[in-house]
Order: sequence, then structure tokens, then C-alpha cells
Amino acid sequence: MTRWLLALLLLLAPVGLSACAAESGSRPQGCAAGTVACLQGTALVELETSKGKLQLQLDGAAAPLTAGNFVDLVNKGAYNGTLFHRVVREPVPFVVQGGDPQTANPKVNPSQYGTGNYLDPASGQARLIPLELKLSGEAAPRYGELLTAPGITRQLALAHQRGAVAMARSADPNSASAQFYIALQALPELDGRYAVFGRVVQGMDVVDRIVQGDKLLKARLLEGGTLVKEKP
Repeated sequence: MTRWLLALLLLLAPVGLSACAAESGSRPQGCAAGTVACLQGTALVELETSKGKLQLQLDGAAAPLTAGNFVDLVNKGAYNGTLFHRVVREPVPFVVQGGDPQTANPKVNPSQYGTGNYLDPASGQARLIPLELKLSGEAAPRYGELLTAPGITRQLALAHQRGAVAMARSADPNSASAQFYIALQALPELDGRYAVFGRVVQGMDVVDRIVQGDKLLKARLLEGGTLVKEKP
């Protein structure tokens, strides 16, 4: 029961502006139709934190749009200087969450942490991407669709294992933007509800030491990271 309550808290956490989230359902979805470049192949990203360095392996085959969005934000420096604004370890290990761009601004009240999106500097509009889930055996991911039936969650190409990296969002499945979280243990209750797009391949001990308020000093692309505008 405790784990399901934590999952509900993640769902209800304020991640984006409700007005923007409400509009996202009518937007084009997927690599061919989206405005965000997709990841072709894989990418290795290093996160330098105030507790040490860790590396993420991103999966462009199973989550091309979600992983591409993350690589693009890394390249833009959107994560540099942000905080890990939400860390839940009690009553059971849950997630380490960060990536809210506004946490890098010292003028923002901490009560607003967790409500920010990535804002396009040209338009001033929030970048939102749809929920992206791929089933093993299917050629392409599905978009904007919760997949929560027990039989179908077992077919997910990427699951919430310890060290999984996934996108945080508001109640709208299509409201992910920049915020992400790392699973501190297997969280099957989140499978089919949130988009996993990679995993920690080095430095999980660093993740285990992160506490709320620790800083993500810099994110950098180490390998791969080819972005394409069409279907990879």
C-alpha cells in the first residue's frame, strides 16, 4: 500500500502548468510528427553532481523521442546548476527527482520547485512531450496512452528497475518537459504510467548519496547522441 501511495504522490506532484498540459493532447505525437528531434541509437550522458559523477545510458530504440528530448536539453545546458528538488527514501526507497530548470534561479521561491518546464527561449512556450511507451515485439512506441494492464506491462521494452531514468509529469500523460527521476528500487507500479528512457550504468552509489537540495552541477554528452528530425 505504501508503494502505491508514493506512486500517487509522484503522479500528483506539480510538474507543469495545467494550462499547457491541457493543450498537449491535441499536439502531433511521435518522431515523424513532433517538433523535438529523436535519438538515433544510444547516448551516454554524464551528470556531475555535488555528490559525485554518474553516467546514464539512453535508449533511442525504445524511447527515441523522450531520450532525444533529454539529449537536446543536455546540449542546451538546461540542467546545469539545477537542484535535485525531491528525494524520497522513506518509508521505502522511491525516487531522486531533478531537472526543473527554474531551480537554477536563486530568485525562485523553493515552494515553486517542481512546477517548472523547459521554456523555449524563442517563443517563451513550454516544451511538452507525449508519454512514450514501447512494447517488445512492436516496431514503434505508442504515444499518449497509459499501458497499465498486468499482461501488457510485462511486455514493456523499458521497465522501472533500480537505476531506471524516467520522465516526471503532471496528471496529463502528455505533459513531460524537462524533469526526470531515477528509481531507487524496482517500481513496477509506475510501469506503463511514466516513460523510462534510460538507466544509470555508473555511479548508482552517487545516486544513493544524493539528498534533497543537492546540485546537478553539469550534464554533458560523452558518447553517441545523434539527433534526427524524422523516425530514427
